[in-house]
Amino acid sequence: KLIPFELGITLDDAIAKEPELKRLHREDEEVRNLLDLAKALEGLTRNAGKHAGGVVIAPSVLTDFTPLYCEPGGGNVITQFDKDDVEAAGLVKFTILDWAMATVNAGRAQAGEPALELGTLPMDDAATFTLLKSCATTAVFQLESRGMKDLVRRLQPDCFEDIIALVALFRPGPLQSGMVDDFINRKHGRNSAAIDYLHPDLKSVLAPTYGVILYQEQVMQIAQILAGYTLGGADLLRRAMGKKKPEEMAKQRSVFVSGAVARGVREAQATMIFDLMEKFAGYGFNKSHSAAYALLSYQTAWLKAHYPAAFMAAVLSSDMDKTDKVVTLIDECVSMKLTVHPPDVNESQYAFQVAGPASIRFGLGAIKGVGESAVQAIVDERAAHGPYRSLPDLCRRIDLQRVNKRVFEALIKSGSLDHLGPNRATLTAELERAMHLGEQNSRAMSVGQVDLFGLAAAENAAVTDWSDAERLAGERETLGLFLSGHPISPYEPDLKFLVSARLVDVGGARPTAPLGERGWSQGKPATVAGLVLEIRRRPNRVTLILDDRSARLEVSLFEETFQQYRDIIVKDAILIVDGMLRFDDFIEAWRLQAKTMMDIDRARERFARRLCLKWPAQFDGPLGLKRFEDLLRPYLKGPCGISVAVNRDDYTGRLNLADSWSVRPSRELLDKLSALVGREGWYLVYGPRNDIRGEETSSWR
Repeated sequence: KLIPFELGITLDDAIAKEPELKRLHREDEEVRNLLDLAKALEGLTRNAGKHAGGVVIAPSVLTDFTPLYCEPGGGNVITQFDKDDVEAAGLVKFTILDWAMATVNAGRAQAGEPALELGTLPMDDAATFTLLKSCATTAVFQLESRGMKDLVRRLQPDCFEDIIALVALFRPGPLQSGMVDDFINRKHGRNSAAIDYLHPDLKSVLAPTYGVILYQEQVMQIAQILAGYTLGGADLLRRAMGKKKPEEMAKQRSVFVSGAVARGVREAQATMIFDLMEKFAGYGFNKSHSAAYALLSYQTAWLKAHYPAAFMAAVLSSDMDKTDKVVTLIDECVSMKLTVHPPDVNESQYAFQVAGPASIRFGLGAIKGVGESAVQAIVDERAAHGPYRSLPDLCRRIDLQRVNKRVFEALIKSGSLDHLGPNRATLTAELERAMHLGEQNSRAMSVGQVDLFGLAAAENAAVTDWSDAERLAGERETLGLFLSGHPISPYEPDLKFLVSARLVDVGGARPTAPLGERGWSQGKPATVAGLVLEIRRRPNRVTLILDDRSARLEVSLFEETFQQYRDIIVKDAILIVDGMLRFDDFIEAWRLQAKTMMDIDRARERFARRLCLKWPAQFDGPLGLKRFEDLLRPYLKGPCGISVAVNRDDYTGRLNLADSWSVRPSRELLDKLSALVGREGWYLVYGPRNDIRGEETSSWR
């Protein structure tokens, strides 16, 4: 019980975080032995599991890449590596394509259209290449990293050969040797005079790569065409060049030059061509390997271009156990104008599903704390007997051994049960009773007494719902992201006074002027606000990712700036950041170099000059005025004056209270006022104290 309830926590983390556990580990020999034995077992594979849709394919015998495991009885053969190690070994899982195509063809069958086959897709599809040229390659096989996106942007692929080249070029050798720049410049005609096919007979071999020896197959073809190598001999040459053994290379040079001279090539030219082959062979990539990867890249890009909902549902499902990846992919869905509906026990399956032409339903399996067995119990019962009508109905109908209290709590926090009760707070308050009645019903059913305890009885009365902050925190805890809102929303009326632009508008278009050293523009001052999504520490530099619901922005801090503001730089804090905005050509986006920053609540306290409030009826009269004074007393003597708007049958008007009523508009005070009059019942005015022009921006006068 001393282990903190935190998903994924390790024993070392538990000992570090829980002082009592740390003390017992240090002082109690029995506890120490127990924990040390447990550490030896921690992280070991408990059993063999098999992915329902994962198929592993290797370019040669599978055991060249992974050890295999055969289930007792010789039934199924699976890899001993888990899915992450399988990918690290370079093998491909075809789950995403299979799932996406199954969804696409199910929809086509309903519409009376013939099924699609990946092998028959047109390889010159305009929409696919438009998607690639726009660098919208998140989730596209092999083309989704930041560096690869930069290469795609520069190359602007417009044919399948270009995709093959992308895979071959995106490696340290070509990137560092200048081969990439040569290839791109020649493709776009910026250095057409430099295209040299070395010999007229080699044009057909080198034309697809603009005279650059990019592939190992090109080395072999050159040797065959110019020097009369056999196919086997050309492969020996390729291997020798890759291994760079001096004695073998001297032998091959002699064979190549003599063979080329015998076919009419000048000796000096043959020697020069061999030297170039030797240079590029170290960077050469197997084209057949690159083409196989490029085909998968094209197929995934085609699906993303033509069936975006089906494709993204499959991608989300394949990575739904990686919360950070799900968050990134949900963001991509938003940028693709796809609606992601929240999870729902009456609509969702285990995986993400297409919910319409441009919408996806969140999968229950992506909720932290909800396992596959629990989801399967919920989905199977729903399929057999229809949707759930209420929380007690859900508890009555499912196996509470498979769906326990923690699962229910995760379902409530994620919003999956929103349609089964008035609000999440009421569902939480009702949970114990509903589960108790469900257990009673199970016992009654076991002895043949149906609904003995009357589960159709009236449910508990609704209770006050959670605050926005509590609701969003629950979503972040269980889903990894905010679905029903954003923590910055309550501050949006203030942002127009506190920042120079929302993140979606900051910086504007990409600068047309030369970017100068390191690809940065000269910069311009900017003040922005956003929720801290991520904090990356590097030597002498810290990077924050800010999000204000409209967009995201990278913010860089030097170490001394970070140390100055480290108390407020925490995940999920909302910060106002002032700094210099520059365009970074590498990431193809604006980035802010921070100079100063402030917590947004502190900024409101510091810069707000007037609090405008709808006067609540409960404050009418002397006693009400006393209650109002008691409410404000802890916050008086601040910089913010108060105006009240009164709307009664016999009087409507606005009153400016005396300076003695001025307050410090802290988060605590504003939350109390929101509880009284709602968030729409007050707003802050910024600027000179007696300037009420800002009041005209409100929706009420």
